[in-house]
Amino acid sequence: MKDVAEIIKKLADGEIDMMTAFASAYSIDGCADIGVARIDHHRNARCGFPEFIFGAGKTPEQICEIISEILKSGHPVLATRINESSATAIIRVFPMAEYDKVARTLIIRNGAVPEKKGQVAIVTAGTSDLAIAYEASAVLELCGIKSEIINDVGVAAIYRIFVESERLRSADAVIVIAGMEGALPSVVGGLVKCPVIAVPTSVGYGAALNGFSALLGMLNSCASGVTVVNIDNGFGAGCAAVRIINGIR
Repeated sequence: MKDVAEIIKKLADGEIDMMTAFASAYSIDGCADIGVARIDHHRNARCGFPEFIFGAGKTPEQICEIISEILKSGHPVLATRINESSATAIIRVFPMAEYDKVARTLIIRNGAVPEKKGQVAIVTAGTSDLAIAYEASAVLELCGIKSEIINDVGVAAIYRIFVESERLRSADAVIVIAGMEGALPSVVGGLVKCPVIAVPTSVGYGAALNGFSALLGMLNSCASGVTVVNIDNGFGAGCAAVRIINGIR
């Protein structure tokens, strides 16, 4: 079966049943091979978010080629880990692009913003963690999910997180971002019943080991059920939250 239209026609004509239609639709090759990359145009249908771009290690020219292909699908564009010189070159080609130099993200909205759904609280232990929070927020925004950042509520002055308890409990999911010893997700995990996604960051002094200490602390959380993503991976935390919200909405 060459395309979705053919599958729908066969289903409507009674030539195939519903399960066969689903299996056939998922077997369609939705990738566009543009040489520098193979763009997965069907990812949004399968996973609830389109293919985004990891910018580190790619030239501005390669990123521009990928952006051009993604725009054809009607999906928004998000490129992460984009340095300022690359952003300048990309914006020359796509002047509608928006660059956040703190988060190192570049976005192109590409049409109507999706209707907002769900609510995710993004919590940082300190202001040094904000870049990762902004990266997670960009993912949620382009996927049509509401979010708010609760900044600088780390355990060094633990009463700050208790003041925010009501906002935390009203969220459908909470992303908690912390470096150093990485204790904050355990605290939040003991305050809320919604999913908690922990993000260790590379913030800290020598024995923080560029985020490895925070990662181990979060993996060993005594607050049961806390999910942990990779070091500095605000993007991955945002995608995890999208899956959660899509699953409950």
